[in-house]
Amino acid sequence: MAFNQFPAAASSSGGRIPSGSTAARPASPALGDQYYDGDLGFLLIWDGTKWLPCSAPAAQPTIAVTDVGTGVAYGTVQGSVAFTEGLSGGKAAGFTGIQSSYTTTGTSSTQVVTITGTPGSYAFSGTAYNGFGTSPQALSVSQTLTSIPQAPTIGTAILSGSDVLVSWTLNSNGGKNLSAITVTPYLNGVTAGSTQNASTTSSTSMTFTGLTAGSAYTFKVKTTNANGTSLESSATNSVTIPVSFTVDFLVVAGGGGGGNDYYSGGRASGGGGAGGLRCSVQATGGGGTVQSALTNITLTNYAVTVGAGGTGMGVGGVQTATSGSSSSYSSISTVGGGGGGGHDTGANNAGLSGGSGGAGANSTNGAAGTANEGYKGGDSGTPGAGGGGAGAAGTNTGSSTNGNGGIGISTNISGTSTYYAGGGGGGGSGAWSGSSGSGGNGGGGNGAINALASDGTANTGGGAGGGRNTGSRGGGNGGSGIVILRYPDTRTITIGSGLTGSESAASGGYKRATITAGTGNVSWV
Repeated sequence: MAFNQFPAAASSSGGRIPSGSTAARPASPALGDQYYDGDLGFLLIWDGTKWLPCSAPAAQPTIAVTDVGTGVAYGTVQGSVAFTEGLSGGKAAGFTGIQSSYTTTGTSSTQVVTITGTPGSYAFSGTAYNGFGTSPQALSVSQTLTSIPQAPTIGTAILSGSDVLVSWTLNSNGGKNLSAITVTPYLNGVTAGSTQNASTTSSTSMTFTGLTAGSAYTFKVKTTNANGTSLESSATNSVTIPVSFTVDFLVVAGGGGGGNDYYSGGRASGGGGAGGLRCSVQATGGGGTVQSALTNITLTNYAVTVGAGGTGMGVGGVQTATSGSSSSYSSISTVGGGGGGGHDTGANNAGLSGGSGGAGANSTNGAAGTANEGYKGGDSGTPGAGGGGAGAAGTNTGSSTNGNGGIGISTNISGTSTYYAGGGGGGGSGAWSGSSGSGGNGGGGNGAINALASDGTANTGGGAGGGRNTGSRGGGNGGSGIVILRYPDTRTITIGSGLTGSESAASGGYKRATITAGTGNVSWV
């Protein structure tokens, strides 16, 4: 049978399209040759490599799906569906990608299906079509689809010294491992300074450093995976970065109680030692060097304690005077003054060591002071000796004279030169001594002869005088301590609950806080 293209010149077929069975198709056709296959019922055309049905619906395609991922916002995913035409039907004019209720149609053999949903596995199918109809649906293919990460949920920003601890909760990673968690600082809604990355990609907090003192920041967090970077979280609460400044201080502990003479034959009693004294403005106690001022920061609590004075020596089983209590401010602490020595029911009692040492009585030596806080108490012959002061040791006794308390230290930290931490004077029975000892400058109590001795002055840390009494007590009570803080007048202090104190008006570039009792915290803005 002769075979010709259509239309053809005169031929044995008379110009008609050749036809026959499938087996009778020409073995070596030319491009564009046509043939009607009676077995298939299709008109075929040779495309140069194969016979294609040109009068039949498109054949069932096969599909392959890949994840788009890159740049796809969280909340949607995209799958790229690649179609391969089947060979048993007509040539496809286009394709339709199908995923659940989402479809996309076009002439390209690759269709991108966009799905509103979160990362996960999705099943895809599709069809091919031409002018003669639509193919059967392709076999379903499943593919995991990803996106950029979901924005983190912001937590709180908490001040940590001059840094800020920022916290958050991680949400979906978009189907791919995170590669970075980035924290950005903001001032008034505008990016302020460089971003910083969390230490690991599973972190839920980080300490943000290098911030400008006095500025109020908020922070936002975002995450990154191989597809891109998430939206930023909402902003944290606002945090103001502290400002550092210098604080000078005077810290004086409570003074020691005075000794007592309670003996019918007559004896002596020693004065109480002054509370330990440390100061960053002028001389410190015990001959020590001036202390270094402290560097503080605003919005931070610093602990303060003001020590009480010790109790004077009693009778009837209370054998010693008590020492004063310690005072402190931040890292600076001082030791309470030592109680004075005395005599009770026939027994001698030595003075106690402390910030400044308590004095001896009845031929006992005075107790030691604390280095860089105060001096020792005086040694007793027969009369009572003086308690140690911050500026000098207590005076030893003479043959018939009670010793004086050691002098305190003068400082102008309050704006006026004032003595603090003087030792208490010695006292006792008139049968053994002719005169009582004087308290040292700085609140030291005077000793007494056959009487109740003077207390140390409140809020000086002065030691109490020694005395003699037939009642419950002969020695005086020690003076309570004090804490004075001097700082730039650009700062304002808050004196917390548990403390008694006040802040002065600005003067000479400074303000001053005078704290006279209690335990609590102070802070500045």
